[in-house]
Amino acid sequence: MSEKKYSLITATSMGVRITPTMRQPVGIGNTYMMQATSAESNVLNVSASLGLETLALTAFVKDSPIAAFIKGELRRRNIRYVGPEVEQGGPWGYRHQFNIADAGFGMRGPRVHNDRAGEVGRTLKAEDFDLETIFGKEGAEILHISGLFAALSPETGKLCLKLSEMAKKYGTKISFDLNYRASFWVNREAELRDIFTQIASRADILIGNEEDYQLALGVEGPEAGGKDIAAKIDGFKGMITAATKQFPNAKVFATTLRQVINANEHMWGAIMLADGQWFVEEPRAIPVLDRIGGGDAFVGGMLYAYLKGWESEKWIRFGWATGAMATTMVEDYASPVDEDQVWSVWKGNARVKR
Repeated sequence: MSEKKYSLITATSMGVRITPTMRQPVGIGNTYMMQATSAESNVLNVSASLGLETLALTAFVKDSPIAAFIKGELRRRNIRYVGPEVEQGGPWGYRHQFNIADAGFGMRGPRVHNDRAGEVGRTLKAEDFDLETIFGKEGAEILHISGLFAALSPETGKLCLKLSEMAKKYGTKISFDLNYRASFWVNREAELRDIFTQIASRADILIGNEEDYQLALGVEGPEAGGKDIAAKIDGFKGMITAATKQFPNAKVFATTLRQVINANEHMWGAIMLADGQWFVEEPRAIPVLDRIGGGDAFVGGMLYAYLKGWESEKWIRFGWATGAMATTMVEDYASPVDEDQVWSVWKGNARVKR
C-alpha cells in the first residue's frame, strides 16, 4: 500500500500453550506438545507466513529458557519482535503465561486452563518502546489491538490507548478485536469501558460478536449465543447498524459465525460490513483438528487481504479460509505456504498438489 516498513504490528503478552498429544484431555494425557502463542501474534501469523513485515511489541523474562523458546519460535514464524527484558525477581517473580488446553474429541469438548500468575506481559507500558520511531520513522500500515491484551492490566490498557493515539497521528489504520472476557473485567467495568470506547472510536476495523459489542461497548443488540445462525446474522446486522452511528470512524465491521456439531465438525461462516455493503460467507461444515485459534486466523486473513488492496468481498473469503485452515493444524494459528493454498481451502479443493 505504501513504503511503510511494517504491514502489521501488535502489542501482546507472549506465552506458551501446552497440549496433550493424541487428543487426550488435560489431566489425563501425560505427554504434551509446547508452542509459543498469543492471540495477537496469531493474527500476525498469516501475513508473516505470506511474506509481509510484521512486528510484535512484547516483553520477555530475562535469561528465561521459556523466553528463548518464544523468541526462536517468533523468528521461525517470520515475526519480528521488540520489547524489554524484565528481571525475573526470584522463583516467585515474573514468568510467561501458560495456556493448558486440549483439543477435545467427538462429543467431548475442549477444556482450557489459563495459568497467568506473575505474567510478565502485564507490566508493559508505552515507555517500553520507541513509538516515535516505530510509527513516525519506520511506519506501519495497520495496528492490531486485541481486547484480551487491552484488559490484561491497567498498564496494558494505557499502552493500547497510547498506541491507538500514535496510529492516528501517523496515519496507521487501527484494527480492534474486542475479545471481551468477563473474568478480566471484574471490578474494572468503568475503567475498561472507557478504554475500549476510546480505542473503538479511533478504530477503522472493528471485530467482535454480540457479547463483545454489548458488554465491552454497550451497543444494544440480540441475546448472545444460540444455535440459529440465520437469526444470528439478522441480529448482528441490526447491532452493527447501531454501532456505525456510535463509532462512525470505523468502516469495516466483522465477526465469525460458528455452530459446533461436535469437537471435530463445525459449521463455519462469517459476516462483514465494509463501506456500507454487507458480505456474508454462509456457514458450511468444516473438519476440526483443534478449534483454538480459528477466530484469530480469520482476523489475520482478513487483514492480509485488506493490506493487499483486494476488493472487499475477498477480505471475508480469505479470512474464512485462513480461519478454517487454523482448525486443521495442531498449532493455534494458520501458516499458509502461499495464497493459492488459502483459496483452495475456500473453494473446498483438498486435492493433492504435486
